[in-house]
Amino acid sequence: MAQPPRNDTTPWATWASFDANPWTQWAQQAWASATSGSAPASALAGLTQVLRGLGGQPLQLDAAQWLQIQQDYLRELTELWQQGTHVPPPADKRFAGQAWASNPVAAFQAALYLLNARTLMRMAEAVQADAKTRARIRFAVQQWIDATAPSNFLAFNAEALQKAIDTRGESLARGLLNLLQDLQRGQVSMTDPNAFEVGRNVATTEGQVVFENALFQLIEYKPLTPKVYERPLLVVPPCINKYYILDLQPDNSFLRYAVEQGHRTFVISWRNPDASLAQATWDDYIDDAVIRAIDIVRDIGKADTINTLGFCVGGTMLGTALAVLAARGQRKVHSVTFLTTLLDFTETGVLDVFIDEAFVTMRELQFANGGLLPGRDLATTFSFLRPNDLVWNYVVGNYLKGETPPPFDLLYWNSDSTNLPGKWYAWYLRHTYLQNELCQPGKLQVCGVPVDLGAIDIPAYIYGSREDHIVPIGAAYATTRHLGGPMRFVMGASGHIAGVINPAAKGKRSFWTGPNDHFPPTVDEWIGAATEHKGSWWTDWSPWLAAQAGRQVAAPRSYGNRRYKPIEPAPGRYVRVKADEALATLLSAPLASVNPQAKG
Repeated sequence: MAQPPRNDTTPWATWASFDANPWTQWAQQAWASATSGSAPASALAGLTQVLRGLGGQPLQLDAAQWLQIQQDYLRELTELWQQGTHVPPPADKRFAGQAWASNPVAAFQAALYLLNARTLMRMAEAVQADAKTRARIRFAVQQWIDATAPSNFLAFNAEALQKAIDTRGESLARGLLNLLQDLQRGQVSMTDPNAFEVGRNVATTEGQVVFENALFQLIEYKPLTPKVYERPLLVVPPCINKYYILDLQPDNSFLRYAVEQGHRTFVISWRNPDASLAQATWDDYIDDAVIRAIDIVRDIGKADTINTLGFCVGGTMLGTALAVLAARGQRKVHSVTFLTTLLDFTETGVLDVFIDEAFVTMRELQFANGGLLPGRDLATTFSFLRPNDLVWNYVVGNYLKGETPPPFDLLYWNSDSTNLPGKWYAWYLRHTYLQNELCQPGKLQVCGVPVDLGAIDIPAYIYGSREDHIVPIGAAYATTRHLGGPMRFVMGASGHIAGVINPAAKGKRSFWTGPNDHFPPTVDEWIGAATEHKGSWWTDWSPWLAAQAGRQVAAPRSYGNRRYKPIEPAPGRYVRVKADEALATLLSAPLASVNPQAKG
């Protein structure tokens, strides 16, 4: 097989590290066919086999486009070769250190890797298939590209090798110790795990647990103003991860901000599912948690109706609960805020690559008799949606360089995973991600009634993050097509978490607004007419919510009421339970002993 020109003084050994991979075998075939002038039939056939394995079905490639990729690869490889040991350091943060720039072999290796990566992605883009198959191929190729970066391997990482020399091997010893500790923990450390403690320096807003059952604890926060609005606020966080993403530290706590604005604020703190919830269903979470919490907050606040807020899947559950209440003819909620929430699952971003009939059926069979989805599985899935930032960055820093990641409250929360009841999870996959039935009026029955989002005719504040990869901005905007009441849509900068947790006092980023109740067919049209504002969207939401909250009354001097008395200080017991501890209870308890109806 012909290969690009080489001589004994060039860093050709860097090419060898790619030889065993079928993608690189194609690249070598491409070189051979391009330099010989022959047709790319054999290389095309070889690539088709690789792509078929990724896509799971026969695929077609455009021969003309394929030939162009070969020719471009040959040209760029020749240009790279001609630079020899004078390759400038690539503009990529993985190779930005001085050690890469000062080591010509390392610089050449990084440049060659990036050339191969660009070519692989062009090859993936050239596949002629349906949109979902193409997305799966792009995702798989990107995962391989990210995993095989030379920076991820000690033998090829110029910075790690230089640090090992400078520290006389101490960095390698620390890296090995970090690796052993992470193996014991069962996850890659993203921050110093000893730097934070729930209730000590995260989740510190003062309050009391005023109710608990098998599914959740309800926390009421201490007022921070002499007067509060008469209509309380109930916050429904996602049950995937823990509620304190909304209450990290005082200067970035969304919950504390709501309290400071004069709202009598309550939040659901979900139980980290254990054996007692191995049979829990979506209906249980709607009726015995979300609607139950709504009733309790109304009771404690002596309010006919309350304001509500749902974040991510917490918003999906809240929207479902509001549709159930509407079907029952019960008007218990005055307004709703949806933060990065999917109600219409037409556009689900990168998560769509995992969801198809076979995957959902497999999960349904897995959890037919109950059980739990381990939190570690969820955490790994979400990390590999952004592998360079959430996986390989820490592999390199922790193990190859022997560094301890700095304290970061958001990443501490991100590592504090939660399990999910298997039946809940299977229902969620089937009826939302796969069949998108929640937004189809009357298609679904939840808690014994048909649900219709259009029957939710209360004021709604809908927020989406512009760069969200979990709830794409178009998916957040799609909610405007389904609700029946007055709406306000706001777009914030950044992603799924950083866009939401954008403290008003820091004045960072931007948000965009448009006219209320004027929603063009597509989010792009809305963005084209929207107005940008500097700072946090919190400053837009606060006056909107104040207008929904009624008059101001004297702040209560005590928590709860005669029926719902304080149980323990916030953040309570449920949020402190680790996923592995909860999962261990399932291994020691037979499923037949589980009682999903148990309530406190």
